[in-house]
Amino acid sequence: MKYMLLIRPDDDYSGGVPAEMIAATEAWVREMTERGVRREGAALRPPAESTGVRRQAGKVVTTDGPFAESKEQMGGYDLIDCRDLDEAIEIASQHPVAAAGMVEIRALTDDFAD
Repeated sequence: MKYMLLIRPDDDYSGGVPAEMIAATEAWVREMTERGVRREGAALRPPAESTGVRRQAGKVVTTDGPFAESKEQMGGYDLIDCRDLDEAIEIASQHPVAAAGMVEIRALTDDFAD
């Protein structure tokens, strides 16, 4: 089953991600890739560089940066493919951000009705 891991550190790392967090994450990526469970993933640029898109009255409206102030940050994602939720939890628990924030697990579905 495929799961999306949403990487949500407590720190916004506005001064840059510490070298030890980068090294630990790179080690996790190597290990999960070698295990054959990590399919892809990436870090995200800071929220201040984001663009929000809405459609209002038939017109496209964009906003720069995060729409609302929030302590929660989305730092990145990883797509994993594993046996079941228990294995996904085991994999997510080993991610370095699990000790410095939260790794949210979401199952992927092929059916929008689910």
